Amino acid sequence: MSSADLPPTIGLTDIEAARRVLDGITIETPMEESRWLSSVVGGPVWLKCENLQRTGSFKARGAYVRISRLSANERARGVVAASAGNHAQGVALAAQRLGIKATVFMPEGAPIPKEKATRGYGADVVFHGRYLEDALIAARRFSEETGAVLIHPFDHLDVMAGQGTVGLEILEQVPDVETVVVPTGGGGLLAGIAVAIKALRPEVSVIGVQAKGAAAYPGSLATGAPVPLTQMKTIADGIAVGLPGELTFAAVRDHVDEIVTVTEEEMSRALLALVERAKMIVEPAGAAAVAAMMSRPTDYRTPAVAVLSGGNIDPILLGKVIQHGMAAAGRYLNLNVNIPDVPGGLALLLAEVGETGANVLEVFHERISPSLHLDEVDVHLQLETRGEPHAELVKTRLRERGYRVLE
Repeated sequence: MSSADLPPTIGLTDIEAARRVLDGITIETPMEESRWLSSVVGGPVWLKCENLQRTGSFKARGAYVRISRLSANERARGVVAASAGNHAQGVALAAQRLGIKATVFMPEGAPIPKEKATRGYGADVVFHGRYLEDALIAARRFSEETGAVLIHPFDHLDVMAGQGTVGLEILEQVPDVETVVVPTGGGGLLAGIAVAIKALRPEVSVIGVQAKGAAAYPGSLATGAPVPLTQMKTIADGIAVGLPGELTFAAVRDHVDEIVTVTEEEMSRALLALVERAKMIVEPAGAAAVAAMMSRPTDYRTPAVAVLSGGNIDPILLGKVIQHGMAAAGRYLNLNVNIPDVPGGLALLLAEVGETGANVLEVFHERISPSLHLDEVDVHLQLETRGEPHAELVKTRLRERGYRVLE
């Protein structure tokens, strides 16, 4: 392939220029030292809190840079975007600040807070399709029909440059950083950060993290070109992108050291830990970098920075994810215990559980089962524990007291 055939890319000067454009529009988000995660990893770990950015995610950076550079004629035609929510808010905010009409296509089931916030910034919202790619097709059709300028969520040089300003801030806030871990969907944030960091500190490792159920980059990088996923399933809507962009793919290929994946359970546990230990509200996608570090703590040179990419999460989903995280962390314990079918038998069992410090959430009796003796009752217990060691203590205690415990 000749140089003429290579996709265009960005450099450090583009990212520095984008930073000047964003002066007074976005904020330099806090960098918080995480002592609990540092103890897990075995060295200093910092959290780059893009969940505290305007609109609740890093997306405001790239969207504003892109829209601010539209010509007067383009501004008059308005803008259109496709987004699961974070890019939508960034586009809506930028359009509002610049006096431009904005229309946003969202996949069905997009989080309610993201929809309401997008409308709150003055944009029109249209739901279309199940995945981001479906909404993007509709947005392109709308652009062709109306002349509105399509603001791609990641595959544009101005968007990548805007997101790259996060990388500049990381290097200034943690000058001795050795590893930067970044949640990754389409790759705009990862590409921008990687270009910025490698230009100034090429020895720093930049690692992208994808949800295992929506990981388009590993297969695409192995093939050498963007390859679409045939299906996706993840709670992390913010990084649920089934096809890398041409521009972002090239930048990730050339500047990123590694792409790793995390499971739903790992993201849930990370989100729970961030709420409990860091007092940070993040969406599942925003917890992906922390999930990677918690699940493989020896893989990262320190000092390390984990980017919290967004904090826009539906309160109902937050509750579900926290419960899922508690279960994944061994904080919920489900047991079937056979007890004698005699008066006071259940009370004695619950007293033993209480002595262990576990909290009883649910009790269910079953007297009819082929596995039971005539003088036995099967009791299903759902307990809240302090974690896996405590759960093991509960089971050991009950077995020592002569109970038949089944998991």
